[in-house]
Formats: sequence, structure tokens, C-alpha cells
Amino acid sequence: MKPEELRGIKASVIGAGKSGLAAAELLLKAGARPFVSEFGIIAHEGRSALAMLGIPFEEGGHTERVFDAEFCIVSPGIPQTAPVLIELDRRCVPVYSEIEAASWFCPSRIIGITGTDGKTTTATLIHRICEAEGRLRGFRAFSVGNIGVPFASKVLEAGPGDIVVLELSSYQLERCVTFRPDVAVLTNITPDHMDRYGGDIDAYAAAKFRIHANQGAGDTLVYNHDDPMLRAHFDVKEPWPFGVVRFGLQEGVTDDGAAACVTIRDGEVLVLDGGAGTPVIRVDEFVKPSFRGAHNLYNALAAVAAARAAGISDEAIREGLVQFGGVEHRQEFAGSVCGLEWINDSKATNINAMRQALQSVPAGMVLIAGGRDKGNDYSSVAGLVREKVSCLVAIGESQEKLSRAFEGIVRVVKAGTLREAVAEAARLGAPGSTVLFSPACSSFDMFRDFEDRGDQFKQLVRELSS
Repeated sequence: MKPEELRGIKASVIGAGKSGLAAAELLLKAGARPFVSEFGIIAHEGRSALAMLGIPFEEGGHTERVFDAEFCIVSPGIPQTAPVLIELDRRCVPVYSEIEAASWFCPSRIIGITGTDGKTTTATLIHRICEAEGRLRGFRAFSVGNIGVPFASKVLEAGPGDIVVLELSSYQLERCVTFRPDVAVLTNITPDHMDRYGGDIDAYAAAKFRIHANQGAGDTLVYNHDDPMLRAHFDVKEPWPFGVVRFGLQEGVTDDGAAACVTIRDGEVLVLDGGAGTPVIRVDEFVKPSFRGAHNLYNALAAVAAARAAGISDEAIREGLVQFGGVEHRQEFAGSVCGLEWINDSKATNINAMRQALQSVPAGMVLIAGGRDKGNDYSSVAGLVREKVSCLVAIGESQEKLSRAFEGIVRVVKAGTLREAVAEAARLGAPGSTVLFSPACSSFDMFRDFEDRGDQFKQLVRELSS
């Protein structure tokens, strides 16, 4: 849909969180007549913002008014099985995501990043690289999407020469119809959000694959060739209508000499494109305590591949990588207190993210885990837990499931609150060892979001020192 086609038409917005409010304001600025409908209670700040803008709204349920619309924008947290969405579909009212709606207004180049793990780190790193290039060439780089800033809240600021770096969850991609990034990045696909997708990883992957659904000539898809699901999806005989760049650490990434790829050889990031490799940067120039482990090498390779596909210079890529210090709440060093090293990995909301953290931390650690379970199969990390963990402190709604999963593998201690968990970890940790807070679950049983959870953890660690 074109922005000029929105003037005067009715549009419903389902959900009054950050993305819903941003979408409603964007529609209003385009001359549409938005109506916001929230099943729960709208936060005071949200009600105040809507009242100030003069946007009508309802809360505490959806009334018939929500269906009186030319189309609807749905917030990502609302599942496709919600009765209001089923009824909208039955009445043939088009339903779009906030990402889709914002993309109608975007004149800038878009780099979209999705996958199960590494999205935030990769998106943040790409944004830093684009900022470095922007300082050289005079354009702006915007970091939006699942990273915390709604695309709709910034899209009108972006100009034709700018770059929008857009982190995308599967939820945000579900109702995308025409969204087309210039560069799309897929970091990996492993089981996550299985509660939302009925335990069907193929349905989850299909939502992720919407990132390239509309790509064509002149666009580029960057994917992790070492990931089995991505390799099976993209390694096909018939050509894709867009350019493809692989990245990976395994030898097979370079098997097809005709395919462009980014890999590491002899400690150096190398770009291969049908000929001699082009060295970009040595690994030891950007790896540091706050940015280490194989998973971060994958993130760096993805960022290099995406930046080059977007026309970013190697000079800016090197500057961005060297200056990058990691992402808050992702294997973040939280302090050395009570003779222990404390690591905040609150961003780990699934099993694979926990696995990556376990692989990066020395053996003998105390692991704090738990929260709202998303259909996790803990047996997949049982061997790693046996090898690396001296004691597991279980918290949140999933603590009983964690206890059953690791019974006989590691000592499990239950804690009613995060404060109790930190105190137990301080008591149980051997001098010189590490306490890793890597929940492998969502935060919504006890916290506002994973940032709130990580901030509280760091505050509790600081309080230990006093």
C-alpha cells in the first residue's frame, strides 16, 4: 500500500504496546483514521499518548468497532490464534504487521536480520558498521525493530540515502506481505517459540523465511551455511531471484566455487567470490572478553557479509568490528564479586542461546536458569550441563521442569526469586569460578522483559559487593 492511499481510511490497530502505538501515530500522520483496540489494560503512558494525539481507543476487550476498518495492524505479541485475528480473517479484513506498514513509508535501504540466535548482536554490529560508513559518506543509520525501537516510530526520519538496520522476530514477519529488504540476513534456525507454533519447527522456519519472500533482482540474501535447516532450504539447484552470500566456519561453505561466501582462514576473515579471497580483518583484532566464542564469530561473519552486500567499505567494517564491545544482556560481564565472575546472559531466551553461553564459560560454574518455558527440550544440553555446571539454581515457572530434566545430572537448587537465586549462587560457587545467568526461557513470568530481568540481576550483583 502507498502512503498517499491511506488518507481518510479507517484502520484498526490491535495491541497498545510500543509497536502498536507507533503504528497508530504513523497512520495518523499519513491522514488515516486509526482506532486502537487493546484486549488488556493500556498503560498510563499509552493512554496519555493516545489522548494527546486524539486517537480513539478501547481496552479490556475488543468490540465490534475493531472490525469497521479497511485494514488492521497487529502487534507482534498477539498470536495468530487470537479470536480477534481469526474473526478479522473470516471477514476478509486485511491484517498487516507493524513492520509491513512501516515499510510502506521507507525510502531508505533496508538491512533485515532474523534467525533464532544472534539477531540482536548481528543487528547491533551491522548498525555500528553502517554508522562508521555514514560518518565517511554522510548518511544516517537507524537501528529499529525487535531490538526495541519500533520501525514505525523512526521511518519518517529516514531519507533516501540512509540505511535502516532492522532486527526481525518471527512474530514480526508473520503478517508481512510486500516487505522487501535490500539485504536479508538469516543467522540460524533452531527450535524456539514452540508454544506459539504448536511444536512445529517448520512453521516457525516458514515465518522466518518470509524475510526473503519478496526479494528479487538487486537484492541479497545472506545465510549461515553451517546451519542444517538453512542449508537445506537454500542449497537448491534452481537459482534464486536474488543474490546469495553464504557465511560459515565449516569447510563446506566454500565447496561451491561459484557462490560468494565469508569465512575464516588462518585467523583472518576472508571474502571469497569466485576467485582469490579478499582479507578483511584478523580475528584477534576484534575478539575480546565481551565478544568471544564461536557464536560471535558467526555474528561477525554475518555482519561482514551483510555490510559488503550493502556497499559498505572494508574500512568501515574494520572500524565497526574493532570498536564493538558486545551487546548488553548477552554474555555481559557483570562484575567480579565474592570471589566469583558474574555473567549476565538474560538475552538467552531459548536453549540454543544457553548452549552458546555454556560453551563460552569455563567448567565449574553455577548456572542460574528458568522463567516462562517456551516448549524447551532441555535434554539437548544435558551433556554440556554435566560437563560444565557444578550446580543449577532454578527460578520461575519452569523450575519444576528444569529439576526433572537435570535430576541425576547436576545438583539443582530452587529459588523463589532472582534475589534468592543470586544469594544461593554466591554461597555455592567455588572461589575463582563463574556464575552464569542464562535463563533459556522468556522473562514474562517475573519480569517486564529480558532487559528488566538483566538489569535486576546486575543490580543484585552490585548489592553483593556492599
